[in-house]
Amino acid sequence: MAFTSTASRRARESGPSGWLAAPALVFFLVFAVIPLAGVVALSFTKWDGLSEITFDGVASWARTLTDPVTANALWVTAKIMVFSYVVQTPISLLLGVFTAGGQRYRAVLAVLYFLPLLLSSAAIAIAYKALLDPNFGMGAGLGLPALAQDWLGNSDLVLFVVVFVIAWQFVPFHTLIYQGGVRQIPGSLYEAAQIDGAGRLQQFFAITLPQLKYTIITSSTLMAVGSLAYFDLIFVLTGGGPGYSTRLLPLHMYLTGFKANDMGAASALGVILVVVGLALALILQRLGGTNRKASQLEGA
Repeated sequence: MAFTSTASRRARESGPSGWLAAPALVFFLVFAVIPLAGVVALSFTKWDGLSEITFDGVASWARTLTDPVTANALWVTAKIMVFSYVVQTPISLLLGVFTAGGQRYRAVLAVLYFLPLLLSSAAIAIAYKALLDPNFGMGAGLGLPALAQDWLGNSDLVLFVVVFVIAWQFVPFHTLIYQGGVRQIPGSLYEAAQIDGAGRLQQFFAITLPQLKYTIITSSTLMAVGSLAYFDLIFVLTGGGPGYSTRLLPLHMYLTGFKANDMGAASALGVILVVVGLALALILQRLGGTNRKASQLEGA
């Protein structure tokens, strides 16, 4: 009898809270599930964006999967994702640890670090496109031949330039994530380590990094999935060129749909983009362990 009363009380307490999620579920259904279902259906059709939509079976998928440009777009996307992660993660982590300190001057530096986060991707791309112009850019203006190269027209250099610009824009965001994670670590851990004679470097590897496990997973997930959405910056900065050097998957989807007027193939590319992003998110979350409710300070 006591068990029944306890169960009914828990049902009364948890029952109404389910309605709180209703607006979010409706929003997700209307703006995510239904459009995604529409894109999946459109990927099995033939449509140029103006004329009548006709069912085309798997022809759009066949064109997409056998197109060498699609394979190149996937490869370019993978390279940008890996290079961006390798560049952004250590810089963001170190800056996050640094700005989490209590010194006054660090607050001023933190504001300066976060300024790129306030700018739009298109504005950043326009600014860097002007700065890197070989004839009228920064190199020519300062009289430095080493900087007056065709950075955006050289297929051997352009990918590294794109990674640099992406890092310049998004390092502040991930720095903010790591800063919040570091500030959650109890100071008693560092005090105990100091008593034991551990230096700053030893404290970083023995305390800071292990305690930031779930913060690193979160930042890595946002970084990996976010790399699938680098459209506006690259579209304005390079347009996917030179050639196909920076034509990553979302840009290839746009050009296929709105330039080549092949909405069926573009929809297939959109489905591939969603599947890749979902797979990356699940893999990275899996690396965080099965107990997702565990505290970051577990065992502290």
